[in-house]
Amino acid sequence: MNAIDLFAGCGGLSKGFMDAGFDILVGVDNDQAALNTFEKNHNGAAVLNADLSKQETYDEIKKIAAGRKIDVIIAGPPCQGFSLTGPRNFDDKRNKLYLAVIEMVKRFEPEGFIIENVPGMKTLYKGQIRDEIIRRFEKMGYNVDSDILCAADFGVPQLRKRLIFMGVKKKYGKPKLPLPRFEPEKYRTCKEAIGDLPSRVGELGQEVDTYTCEPQSDYQKLMRGNMDVLYNHVATNHTQMVKDTIALVPEGGNYKDLPPGWGESRRFNEAWTRYDGNKPSRTIDTGHRNHFHYKYNRVPTIRENARLQSFPDNFVFTGTRTQQNRQVGNAVPPLLGQALGETLLEIISSDQKGGEKQDGRKKDQYN
Repeated sequence: MNAIDLFAGCGGLSKGFMDAGFDILVGVDNDQAALNTFEKNHNGAAVLNADLSKQETYDEIKKIAAGRKIDVIIAGPPCQGFSLTGPRNFDDKRNKLYLAVIEMVKRFEPEGFIIENVPGMKTLYKGQIRDEIIRRFEKMGYNVDSDILCAADFGVPQLRKRLIFMGVKKKYGKPKLPLPRFEPEKYRTCKEAIGDLPSRVGELGQEVDTYTCEPQSDYQKLMRGNMDVLYNHVATNHTQMVKDTIALVPEGGNYKDLPPGWGESRRFNEAWTRYDGNKPSRTIDTGHRNHFHYKYNRVPTIRENARLQSFPDNFVFTGTRTQQNRQVGNAVPPLLGQALGETLLEIISSDQKGGEKQDGRKKDQYN
């Protein structure tokens, strides 16, 4: 089945859908650096740098599809406008990008869609924004399930939460979001995710390198696949003072564990946070200045953060280091995307037209 990815970024969500068996036709965004990475990693999918609120963007997507049916739309639109306008002004121009996704679903009439966003949107204005989004899709002929999912429940070694809307045409019945595949006590950990990567102690490394040991966990085997070349594993060259400060933070600790007079420039919740090797990571952000390796006195490399996001090692990031950090931090973890894609694919490809299809949301682990 064919899918298009709106507000695609570097394509974490669509990478997951590819792994679930979808053909990605096009990724649309206005960040050219992210689109360059998308184009490199999505099996020949087209990229389109465009404003989704404009008519010509719809026309261009239709042209790229070239007569192929768009079965699924996936999207991660920004929602900043909603916090300013409130539920009564849902159609305010500040919400135009989210409204553009709703309009794209209306025009292309896909069999189903996935929209992801920040968890806070679920309770924004006591849930009225979320309810209005669901109401509009239901009016267009879709049934919708919506809730917050934790990426760690789906094999991602990261405690990242996202609000998901899953919609399908009403002929398919009521969709159900996928069930967790990992229990909390079996969550994948930082050590399981990145413990095999070179330490970079005393060196910065290079953009194209080699592994120095065999994979030490099933997850590392999954991430490596058949790769024998290591990309994007370059360390940050910290000042000695920063390295000395990081060295004072115990594994799993943060700025509260620093002695008086140390790290005074950063005093907020995520400041000077060292990961715990035996737990999943915190949510990967776009700056990567406040989180540190569980063992080494440095911020994680692009590849380490990509692993924590569940990007396989054959997914190569391009652009400047700042652009790559932004791409990784903004992405939906591919393993979460894969779980969503598998669930949606089962619903819309089944010959049944009823509620039994969600029985396939099996609660299991995959390696």
